[in-house]
Order: sequence, then C-alpha cells, then structure tokens
Amino acid sequence: MSSPAIAFARQNYPRFLDELKDLLRIPSISTLPEHKGDCRHAADVLAAELKRIGMENVRLIETEGNPLVYADWLHAAGKPTVLCYGHYDVQPPDPLDEWHTPPFEPTVRDGNIYARGAVDDKGQVCAQVKALESLLATKKALPLNVRVLLEGEEEVGGEGIAKFVASKPAELKADFALISDTELFAPGLPTLCVGLRGMIYTEIEVRGAKTDLHSGMYGGAAPNPFFSLAQILSELKDKDGHILIPGFYDDIIPPSPEELAAWRSLPFDEEQYRISEVGARQLVGEKGYSVLERTWARPTLDVHGIPGGFTGAGAKTVIPAKAVAKVSMRLVPGMTPTKAYAQYKSYVEKIAPAGVDVEVRLVHSGEPSLIPVNNPYIQAATRALHEVWGKDTVFIRSGGSIPIVGDFARHLGIPSVMMGFGLPDDNLHAPNEKFHLKNFELGIESLIRFMEETGR
Repeated sequence: MSSPAIAFARQNYPRFLDELKDLLRIPSISTLPEHKGDCRHAADVLAAELKRIGMENVRLIETEGNPLVYADWLHAAGKPTVLCYGHYDVQPPDPLDEWHTPPFEPTVRDGNIYARGAVDDKGQVCAQVKALESLLATKKALPLNVRVLLEGEEEVGGEGIAKFVASKPAELKADFALISDTELFAPGLPTLCVGLRGMIYTEIEVRGAKTDLHSGMYGGAAPNPFFSLAQILSELKDKDGHILIPGFYDDIIPPSPEELAAWRSLPFDEEQYRISEVGARQLVGEKGYSVLERTWARPTLDVHGIPGGFTGAGAKTVIPAKAVAKVSMRLVPGMTPTKAYAQYKSYVEKIAPAGVDVEVRLVHSGEPSLIPVNNPYIQAATRALHEVWGKDTVFIRSGGSIPIVGDFARHLGIPSVMMGFGLPDDNLHAPNEKFHLKNFELGIESLIRFMEETGR
C-alpha cells in the first residue's frame, strides 16, 4: 500500500492525536443552552483547522441554532465531488459519578481515548480532516472534489442543517456524501452501514385539574394525570413488544432473503451481546425475529422519561395537575415519519382515559434510509477498506438514526457512504465514551485510500 499521504499520516499520528484531544476538551453540548458558546468555539476551531490544512472558502454558516462549518476544494476537473459530513456537538456527560476520568479531560488508557464525543463524533470528524490534510500536504491537491459540511445540532435533531440542505444551495452540489458516524460490526472487521432506522421523538402531556391538589381532600374525585399517562403507555405495546398502534406495520419493507442470510453469517454472539453490551438479565422484543432483525429492521417504541410531580426527598401529598412522557419510535424502510406520527397521535387521543386532556407533540423526526450497495462509491469503499484492513467488508444496518442521510437523498439526490470506525462497546451517549486508537489510525488511512480510489 504505497501512498505518500498514508506515510504522512503515520508520521504525524502523535500530532493528530494531540489535536483530537484539544477538540475533545471543548464541552460543545448542544442540548444545554449554557454551552452555546462552547459549541461556537468548537465550530471556530474546526474552521481554523480546515483553513490551515489548505481547504478553501472556509466559513461559518449561521442558523437559528449553532453554526454550520463549510469548506471546499474543487480543482479536480472531471472527478466526482464528495460532501463530507460530521457533527461537532456532543451529548451531556451525565451521570458524572460513573466516569472513571473527567469527560472533558481526554485520557488514553488500554489503547483507547476516553472523553465525551471521542467516537460520536469528534474523533471521526477529526479522522476525515486528517485524511484531507495528509492528501493536501503530500500532493498539494486532492484526488477528487471535496466539500465539507459540519453541524453542531445533530444531538438535538439537526433542524438547522435540515433547513439548509432543503434549500438546495449551490455549495452542496455533490455526487455522494461521506459520513463517518457509524461503527464496525466487530473489532478489526471493516464495515459499511447501508441502512438506518428513522425516528419520531414526541411528548405526551396529560392534564387533569387546573392546579396541584391535596390528595387527602381531593383523592378519589380528582383525576390523577400520572395514572392516566401510565394507562396510555401500557396500551402502546403488548407484553411481547408488539406495537399496538393500528396500521403501524403496514408499510414496512422487509429485508431480502439475501440480506438476512448475510446477517446470519456475521460473527454475532447473542449471549455475549446480552452480557457485555446490554448488561440485562434477558433480552426482550418481538417474537419470531433475531436480535439483529429487531434492532436493524423492525420499528420500536420506547419511553425515555416521565418528568413531573414531586420527586424530592420526603413526602408531598399532592395530585399533580399534569404529567409528561417523552416517547420515541424508530422507523424502518417503507415507513414515513409523517404517517407514523399521525397514526400514533390518533391512537393516543383515542385511548386517553376520561377526565383528562391529552396533548401529543412532535419534537423532531428523521426518515429511515436504505443505500443500494451496487453504486460505484460503495464499491470503491469496499476496495479501500480491504486494502487497509486486509479483510472483506461486511454490509450492515444500524438501529440508530442519522436524519441527514435522508435529507441528502431527498433534497440533493445523492447517496451516502457511511464509513465509520467506532466499536459496539464505545459507550456513545453513556459514561466512559471511548474511541479505539487503532481504529482512529486505520480510519484515517481508510479515508485516504477511499478518496484516492474514488478519484482514479
């Protein structure tokens, strides 16, 4: 594998790691308003880095929320144009007492770097930037045309970038998108994700009396919104995990027999998955489907929190005036957020108990995606990954959602190559998030080879 760019990357890897640490120290938490300045700082740092390595037209694009970072290099005449995407915002680090080292003080141990955002997605954004730097530093040019678009609101729904992409600006004209925000199926196994679940995130608010009431004086007469909410939630799924919303499953496109056969050949140990990744006494879900089918190709419905009422120390005997539940659904190919939300909202309103008012609110949504594996960019990616990792690439789906993939397909008409380098146990969104350093190193080399292969 003779490539001056890869040789440059290997020589400069210690510096690359130090620069990743600098980025990881910025607490760019998009869900917390008090970190808005940190998000802008992260955007400024990335813009400065893109300018330093030789990218052109570098600028911040303002949105109603955190800014987008844009850059391009468009001098490869007759070659394809790639739109490189990533996000610089991160999840909150809570609960802090479960971290072994502080979440914004990146720490290297056991071959990993630990920090919030290490793998989701700063480490993988950094891998893309370092691949571009290595190519520009050694060849003074790129093998294909490149546009870069980084956002700072992926963890809160990505409304700013969605509006920008929907406007179809000229600066996003490209042949395909490159997204490094996914994972390898197993350590050392090169992987391309070709399917994502979509989602709708909602709130159900149940209101009873006009104000909190004394449970001694009014208990037995006044409606209790928490009980009403519990009744609603209990009627959304049965004990086998089957969603009870009428028509919810009607439009699903099931995986092909060939895809199911490929999944069965993957190195997957259900018991190891239960113990090491889930950590539960037993796995649950729809009967008749494997774990991979349930997490990749079946819709789900989950409750994430029920804020409200009295939760402090001691006792306070009130019947709360309202109760709220945060509920999301993962959607699979064939389903649309608009139809799924309408079915869900109608059903919740229908099953609402007497004596309370119910409001269903849509917080954000994203389309499911399924990428054909026979396009030339996926094929170039498989060749590049084989050269770097020495193994055949496996095609998987992900249970997660990257809404921008659907936006790129719908508004720009381009497919996405989801080439990520995380691992299933990297604890994204959880304490002790990490990025395996060998994957960071080989990820940079894979991206270099992919760009060289695509630009042939």
